[in-house]
Amino acid sequence: MPSLKTQPVSSAAASSAAPPPAVRVYEVGPRDGLQNEQAFIPTEDKITLIETLADAGLARVEITSFVNPRWIPALADADRVAAGLAHHPRYAEAFTALCPNLKGLSRVDDTPLREVAVFMSASESHNKRNINKSRDETYPKFEPVFAACAERGLRVRAYVSVVWGCPYEGAVDPAEAVDVAERLLAMGAYEVSLGDTIGVGDPAQTHRILDAMTARIPIEKLALHMHDTRGTALANCLAGYEHGVRTFDASVAGLGGCPYAPGASGNLATEDLVYMFERMGVSTGVDLDRLVDAGLLAQRLLGRTLPGRALQALSAGRTP
Repeated sequence: MPSLKTQPVSSAAASSAAPPPAVRVYEVGPRDGLQNEQAFIPTEDKITLIETLADAGLARVEITSFVNPRWIPALADADRVAAGLAHHPRYAEAFTALCPNLKGLSRVDDTPLREVAVFMSASESHNKRNINKSRDETYPKFEPVFAACAERGLRVRAYVSVVWGCPYEGAVDPAEAVDVAERLLAMGAYEVSLGDTIGVGDPAQTHRILDAMTARIPIEKLALHMHDTRGTALANCLAGYEHGVRTFDASVAGLGGCPYAPGASGNLATEDLVYMFERMGVSTGVDLDRLVDAGLLAQRLLGRTLPGRALQALSAGRTP
């Protein structure tokens, strides 16, 4: 596997060496983070948080989920959030939302969104808990969504959950995840984000999964969505970067988890990811100071300290 050199180099060598490849950071906190909260965050507060994140320079910000409010009560205001952001200059460029069916897509028609996301699981058990369907039952439901998005000129991103391990089945065969990812790409997804939904992965496993994936899928079609439940998310992202992955999902201040995966606390904090890459000389395009502002705002809105380590370190001494 390739090796990434991060140790200091001489000034002469640094001036002649090409910078390491940049990465894109895909912010999922306003959707994947807030969906796991028991308390409902007011719509105006969500809008302020999303604007703060976008203004920090994140490549994408997933603003909400256009699903039945009974499934995700915390995001029952999806239409109001989308409408309230309509004035933002980066709306069409940066904002995206989860939209798993045609009914949700009809709501997207009333917004300037140019990208949506769908989701599946690498294991049958998690897919049934998450979507209430088997994987074979899910694909036909997605086909009209992809077709409608193509007609509207909407890009579609796809998530594949529990690739590193399932809370109901344990270990997941990478070949199963490859099959799901390959099929979603064939249906029209421009990118597949691979999720360690319960945070069980390690760097060696990450390389094995990416070996299996890239035997059939170009690396530029893959992103990583790591959870930090056991403290290995950054190590897995570094392994992914070494392997050639250039898009990484993260959640402001470490917000979130998965309501259909017991014990799946701990989305990777966006501040931690950006801090690591920027310290390595890998450009993220993100203003870390402004990102910390967003993390502090998230803490104020939720009324508690959030788990992002870089947020706590970089905000020490600031006014809460």
